[in-house]
Amino acid sequence: MKTNDVILQTTANIVFFIIFLFSIHIFFAGHYAPGGGFVGGLLTSSAIVLLLLAYDLKTISTALPINYVVMTAIGLLIAITTAAASIMFNMPFFTHAYDYYDLPLLGKQSLHSAMAFDLGVYLVVVGVTMTIIQTIGADD
Repeated sequence: MKTNDVILQTTANIVFFIIFLFSIHIFFAGHYAPGGGFVGGLLTSSAIVLLLLAYDLKTISTALPINYVVMTAIGLLIAITTAAASIMFNMPFFTHAYDYYDLPLLGKQSLHSAMAFDLGVYLVVVGVTMTIIQTIGADD
């Protein structure tokens, strides 16, 4: 029997973008407020899981052709490189740098190397979580 999930799928499409945009906000706010790469990654994974509940694994794999194992490896490489970069400048491991820049349209902003580390954590969390979900949910 074929089910009619039009309401669920339409709602999931809208809510997916709301959750995803909120995860990006939490990611960028994480340096000055609670949040960051870990919480943002979990929110992004939950948005993708919502789509998996509304559709099926094959449809979502076609719409989002992402290899989550490679995403995890790239995120881990970014996080380790950012953490170890301070050693090249004769600073203790995990020392982050920041400076203030005058950016067009945004004015004077501080840019931190911790943001790159958070990006690595974000990619690792999304990659590992989605790998686990897809492994558990596979029909093999």
